[in-house]
Amino acid sequence: MSDNIPLLATVTAKATTAVSLLRSAVSDYPPVAFANSLGAEDMVLTDLIWREHIAIDIFSLDTGRLPAETYTLITAAEKHYGQRIHLIFPRPEDVEACVQRYGINGFYDSIEARKACCHARKVEPLQRVLAGKGAWVTGLRVAQSTTREGVAPIAPDTTNGLIKVSPLADWSEEEVWAYIRANGVPYNPLHDQNYPSIGCAPCTRAIQPGEDIRAGRWWWENPQTKECGLHMVDGRLQRIVKEGTSA
Repeated sequence: MSDNIPLLATVTAKATTAVSLLRSAVSDYPPVAFANSLGAEDMVLTDLIWREHIAIDIFSLDTGRLPAETYTLITAAEKHYGQRIHLIFPRPEDVEACVQRYGINGFYDSIEARKACCHARKVEPLQRVLAGKGAWVTGLRVAQSTTREGVAPIAPDTTNGLIKVSPLADWSEEEVWAYIRANGVPYNPLHDQNYPSIGCAPCTRAIQPGEDIRAGRWWWENPQTKECGLHMVDGRLQRIVKEGTSA
C-alpha cells in the first residue's frame, strides 16, 4: 500500500465516513444488525464494526450449502477478532418442502425453483432475524452489478419494515481490497481463485477475465435476474432517488 498513497488516503477517508454512518445508524435506528455475507466488502464492514467497537450484532446466513472455504473464513475471522459471528439457519421443514418439490439441485431448472431455494435458505431466515430490528447493515455496492446501480447508503426497506444501511455503496473493488490488505482483514481464499462474489457452492463459479464481478453467481441466468431476493421489493432492487423518496 505504501506505493499508492492517494488510494490509501481515499480508503482511509471513506472508512471514516462508513464508521460515522454506522454509529449514526446505531443512534438513530436501534437495534441494528449486520447481515454478513462473508464477501470481501462484508469483511471490511466486519473489521470496521469490531475494530471500532460499534454496537451492531453481526450475523450470517448458513444456508447449508456454503463452500468449505467459507466455513474456514468464519473460523479465521472469529479467531482474529475474538468474537462470534451469529449463524442463522433455515427452517428444516422449509428446505425439505423445497427439495421435495423441485429436487435437490432443482434450482438449475428454472428461475422459479432457484428463487424458491433462495427463499427457504436465505430470505425467510433473514426476515426472521430482522424482526424487531430498526435497521440492518449490508455490504451492497453500486459497482457490483447492473442490478445494484441504484444502491444508496441509507434507504427504507419496505419489505422488512426497517432501514437498510449500505456504508460501502460508493466503494470500488479496488478500494475494498486496498482496505483489506492495509488492515490485514481475513477473507475467503476463493477470492484468490477468481471468485469475486461467493454464495452457495452449487450456485457460484469462478469468473473469466473481463466478466462482471457477479457473473459467477447463478451464471446460467440472465444478469437481470441475479438476485436471491434479500434486497428485492416488487421484483426490483430497492433504491433511493433522493432523500425521503424511493423508487
